[in-house]
Amino acid sequence: MKKMFVSGFMLSLFLVSCSSVKPTKYMEAISASDLKTNLYVIAGDEMEGRNTGEPGQKKAGKYLISQYEKIGVSYPKGATDFYQKVPAAFMSRAFSPKLNDSENIWAFIEGSEKPDEILVISAHYDHVGMKNGQVYNGADDDGSGTVALLEIAKAFMLAKKDGHGPKRSILFLHVTGEEHGLHGSRYYVEHPLFPLKNTIADLNIDMIGRRDDKHKDNGNYVYLIGSDRLSTDLHKISENANKEYTKLELDYKYNDRNDPERIYYRSDHYNFAKNGIPSLFYFNGVHEDYHKATDTPDKIEYDLLQKRAQLVFVTAWELANRKDRPVIDRDGK
Repeated sequence: MKKMFVSGFMLSLFLVSCSSVKPTKYMEAISASDLKTNLYVIAGDEMEGRNTGEPGQKKAGKYLISQYEKIGVSYPKGATDFYQKVPAAFMSRAFSPKLNDSENIWAFIEGSEKPDEILVISAHYDHVGMKNGQVYNGADDDGSGTVALLEIAKAFMLAKKDGHGPKRSILFLHVTGEEHGLHGSRYYVEHPLFPLKNTIADLNIDMIGRRDDKHKDNGNYVYLIGSDRLSTDLHKISENANKEYTKLELDYKYNDRNDPERIYYRSDHYNFAKNGIPSLFYFNGVHEDYHKATDTPDKIEYDLLQKRAQLVFVTAWELANRKDRPVIDRDGK
């Protein structure tokens, strides 16, 4: 009897393993053509560079909301709409431009088994506006991350419609005011819709549509920053997801604790990380059009943008569906 019990137990484990759904089908739904269509809108001249709180940014926000509504993703439980208002007073800093009231934009897919545990996927949708009559379109910074969030949400919704929705909830968070001081993400962590203790991780996307000088001849890489600062689990999940599905070259140059450019501290994931939330920042490096009027959507490598967005998706898939949340086993330094 004992031998039969063990055999039956092993068989049940095998069946459970076989029944687990792989993200491959839904990863392929992340489309270079849809990324391009959306980015030409988000980084179009009519958005006037999406400066924080200005009409162009608000127009971009309305477009994002229309796309979430189109794919059937609503705003979070507990919110009254897609906006988290960020007041100008919160963003006021000495020696900085005076900013208008602005908004984070959030969308939400509720988890089927652990709805109170939240995975945040973030990107900033602001840029620097107009200077001397020129539009600073911010196609890579961070139009690329902005449209990637839409495609990742679309992929998760397709899975949900097939009966394979995420077990944990996912908050798609488009933050404002990044260019002026990481204001929108700071506002969210100080005024979270869901308790920060329930937030299992933040995957932050900021510039994933181009390549830098170091990788001029390599169209198959991405920089990963921060994955091992708080959680070796998060690092392993990321590495394994890439190894199985996307096979990008993962470059950890900017994860060096002695990085002179201090990239780890310069995007929105940092406001989550400093609050003890395992965080991972996806980045393509600085290029010749960084913070210039020449950062336009025609220069984006859409196939590369697609593949990087797919890496974020399969990593998010594992985080949202695995049995345990990432263990915090490092000090964040």
